[in-house]
Amino acid sequence: MSQRLTALDLFEQQHERLGLRWLAGQQGQSRVLEAVETNARRPSLAGYLNIIYPNKVQILGSEELAWLDGLDPRLRWETIERVIQYRPLALVISKNQACPEDLRAAAEETQTPLWVSPRRGHELLNHLQYHMARALAPRVTLHGVFMEVYSIGVLITGEAGSGKSELALELITRGHRLVADDAPEFTQIAPDVLDGTCPDLLQDLLELRGLGVLNIRQMFGDTAVKRNKYLRLIVHLAKPDAEPALHEDGMVRLTGDLGHRRVLDLDVPMITLPVMPGRNLAVLTEAATRTHILRSKGIDPAAAFLARHSHFLESGEEPALP
Repeated sequence: MSQRLTALDLFEQQHERLGLRWLAGQQGQSRVLEAVETNARRPSLAGYLNIIYPNKVQILGSEELAWLDGLDPRLRWETIERVIQYRPLALVISKNQACPEDLRAAAEETQTPLWVSPRRGHELLNHLQYHMARALAPRVTLHGVFMEVYSIGVLITGEAGSGKSELALELITRGHRLVADDAPEFTQIAPDVLDGTCPDLLQDLLELRGLGVLNIRQMFGDTAVKRNKYLRLIVHLAKPDAEPALHEDGMVRLTGDLGHRRVLDLDVPMITLPVMPGRNLAVLTEAATRTHILRSKGIDPAAAFLARHSHFLESGEEPALP
């Protein structure tokens, strides 16, 4: 499902921070910007007044207003009419400048949202561009528990009853932090960044069979939860009876059961841990996270071992075994 943003949504989310006020066109508050519209458009979502490649939010600073004032009446009206015909999500005047009456009248007549802000033009541009790009970014909800482990975002996945929530609770008691249980939401805010957050309904909550719903913030304090985190690793819990071929490959014994999972447009590293009685999954998850951090720095213990083994074979030496 594509993301969408209305003029009213944008105003309500930003009016306090940017000091936005309505000047005209309030009846156009339901004007919608769809995410699919942004994919094929040349200009930015927000930008200074552009009548060739019109931005969806047009910002009018001192230079833009001065340029309009320098046009002859006929050309000025044609320019304003052209700006309005492109149906921008909103027009924003910076630095609380006086709004030209013909622009106000055109916005009111066509129900085009027209706002004014005390902020400078570049502040409006940077803030609106970032906020709109994030609001319209592709997103997906995955099943699992999203944690911060050793400062990186780790998503714990697995079948129902595989012990995801129990593992998350053990990790929390070991000092790691909960981001979201059951249905974390991931937004691709950059080409290589997935930002994970928790739905408001599930904030601070963790559900365990037999105990019900636990409030982690109230039980462990504010430091036990985190608002958001970038997804860097997936730890998948697999029951051996459900996946009998798990770990039959000899190389897997050396490298671990490594793979990737496609999330939106990114391949996220994934390691599979078999769930068996007596295994301390919290320690294994911590070890998997530490190993992932080392690999991201170019340190691969399995590759180092294979290189050492090849050296012994080439030199003809017998490795000293216990």
